[in-house]
Amino acid sequence: MRVHTPPDRGVAVPLRRESLWLNWILGGVLAAFLVGLIFRGPGDFNPLVDGGLGLAAMWAPVAVCWAAARRATNRLDVTLVAAAVTCFAAGNTYFVLAARDGQVLPVPSPADIGFLSFYPLMLAALAIPAIGQLRHVGWPVVLDGAVGSLGAGAVLAVLLNPVLVAAVSAEMSLATTVATAYPMFDLLLVAGFVGIGAAQGRNVGRRWTVLVLGLVTFAATDVFYALLQLSGTFVVGSPVDAGWAVGLALVAFWVDGTSRSAGRITPAVWAIPTQTVPTIATVAALGVLVVGSRIPVSNLAVVLAALTLTLAAAPLVFRHRIRLADMLLQAGTDELTGLPNRRALHSEVPRRLALDSRRRSALLLLDLDKFKEVNDTLGHDIGDLLLVQVASRLAGRLRQADLLARLGGDEFAILLSGSSPEQAVTVAEGLRSALSEPFVLDGVTVQIGASIGISLYPDQGETLGILLRKADMAMYTAKSTRSGHHAYRDSDNTDGDERMRNLGRLRAGLTNDEFVVHYQPKVDLDTGEVRGVEALVRWNHPARGLVYPDDFISLVEQAGLMQTMTTIVLTKALDQASIWHAQKRTLTVAVNISASCLIDLELPDRILSLLTERGLSPSSLMLEITEDFLMADRDRARAILVRLRMMGIRIAVDDFGSGYSSLSYLRDLPIDELKLDKSFIMSMAGDPRVTALVASTIQLAHSLDLRMVAEGVESEADYEYLASHGCDVAQGLYVSRPVPAAELELWLAARPSGILDGVPEPI
Repeated sequence: MRVHTPPDRGVAVPLRRESLWLNWILGGVLAAFLVGLIFRGPGDFNPLVDGGLGLAAMWAPVAVCWAAARRATNRLDVTLVAAAVTCFAAGNTYFVLAARDGQVLPVPSPADIGFLSFYPLMLAALAIPAIGQLRHVGWPVVLDGAVGSLGAGAVLAVLLNPVLVAAVSAEMSLATTVATAYPMFDLLLVAGFVGIGAAQGRNVGRRWTVLVLGLVTFAATDVFYALLQLSGTFVVGSPVDAGWAVGLALVAFWVDGTSRSAGRITPAVWAIPTQTVPTIATVAALGVLVVGSRIPVSNLAVVLAALTLTLAAAPLVFRHRIRLADMLLQAGTDELTGLPNRRALHSEVPRRLALDSRRRSALLLLDLDKFKEVNDTLGHDIGDLLLVQVASRLAGRLRQADLLARLGGDEFAILLSGSSPEQAVTVAEGLRSALSEPFVLDGVTVQIGASIGISLYPDQGETLGILLRKADMAMYTAKSTRSGHHAYRDSDNTDGDERMRNLGRLRAGLTNDEFVVHYQPKVDLDTGEVRGVEALVRWNHPARGLVYPDDFISLVEQAGLMQTMTTIVLTKALDQASIWHAQKRTLTVAVNISASCLIDLELPDRILSLLTERGLSPSSLMLEITEDFLMADRDRARAILVRLRMMGIRIAVDDFGSGYSSLSYLRDLPIDELKLDKSFIMSMAGDPRVTALVASTIQLAHSLDLRMVAEGVESEADYEYLASHGCDVAQGLYVSRPVPAAELELWLAARPSGILDGVPEPI
């Protein structure tokens, strides 16, 4: 897991600045156009206002929308809105250029193609997210949306009655069809966003309000234009001309805000009570029928009003059945992500497999890597938001026939119907690729990974329980090998059982105090004195004897027990440091701290408490951290290291040079010591390039006022070379292997203090 704060880096900064500038340009152009219309006065075509400013007011929203689509690369609805606005602007451009020359455009014309294309594209953009939510909402919510849509359509049909009557009474032709299409599309557009807004209910917020205002302005302008054209009173340069520009601008502002806020928590500005829209729609439908009994209204308005009342009455007639269906749906739906939950998975998978027992399928079990760190570092609200975005990305990579469910926590299951083993692996790679892109969560950019286990039906099991168990084994194999995904093999069963036994034994070992600490001395190469030791954990296994960290640390990490292990090592090491302090031995104790522990905000306070309880100075403790943590999370590393350093605790970078080293973090972060990775020291013999690299690294450390420690010193030649080139400290088997505290004290007692040549026989 990687966290970067603030997120505006790399491409994000120019994109956000571009968005800001485009918004200001759009606002300025729109304001200039409105002012121009006010002071223009009646008359024929005005090149400046109707031409230049009018076209600019149409194309500025296009630029904003496409910039938003460029940011929201995985949002088809945003792209469709951009395409819709572009089509309308193109149609308007053709219309304006023709009007400039005094032409009267025939109906239909190329301008109508652009104008009419706006509506289906906009409707599709509204429908895509709504359709995606249909299977996750109850019937009452769907009915509310339908009642709201029909009610709004009935009212608009009454307002458009003169236009509809004129169109119907005219002789049927292509021109008549085009003329009728405009009011019908307006009716569908209004009905669409009212219905979707009703279905959203309490989720309606400021951005949706901006979109609604834009579409209402756009549709109202269409209605006024049609009525003015019908009465022959429309003139170029009237305030009606501004309606389309204002509507498109509001739509563009909505698209821009939506793309920029992807992944942020945006609380609703206002909430619609559950029955508000259905109630208003029902009253409006009754009003339409009452008006229709006194004055002529279109048959369409009457039909829409009747359908509104019919659907509004449906819950009363079928209340029990609808409520039961809604309860069943909610029981099988994950409340956070809207995906099917574990209960739905156990109900749906057997049914799907039984439909065609001979068809091969695959079950994928996906677990996010280090999700706990997100919760611990950024809080559970951000963790929940991450899960919502993960669910969305996963759904976007799957087919309609596939089943995606959240089992709980950060674990997801996917059933791939009709999938071969090769196809399952391809899907797993695609899902991991989708999750590899950074997530923006309330202003913080987070990068995570995932491990996926794959089991196959019917080859590896014919029931969901068996498939889940084998997918779980495969998933842990993927985690332990860091391969990302793994398809189950028979050998995984043995490995999985062994892993569970080892995990149980590990937990028992932590409880039974089976872990001990050995100490490896660090020799000052200038004076020959030992002024510090490194604390290294060992497992005193009841059956296997002394077990080294390479054999159990990965299991500790996988089990989420690293903080417990670190606390044990710190406590034992500081207890021993306290004993040495009482014996007048001034030894600094170095303890390795993993990245998973460093994200704990309470770690510095706990360490300070341990030091205070033992009467130790903070300078008696050195924490060794890895380059990986520093490079993956520079800002968080700075905050934690500065806090520790201000307490007086010293910091060393372990395994320096083994990964991606950067001079910038050496400059920016509060570091006291560099520990050159033992792979360099052990390769010096017979390799002049390595020895030159070691010498230059020592000079680099000193130029930055850092101490250089050489790990893995195993020969006298290496020891002498490092001493001659100014290395500060040596540590390795040539000096001493890691030993228990009692053995170390005997070794120190036998050592002539202050003599460079007084290195006793390694123990």
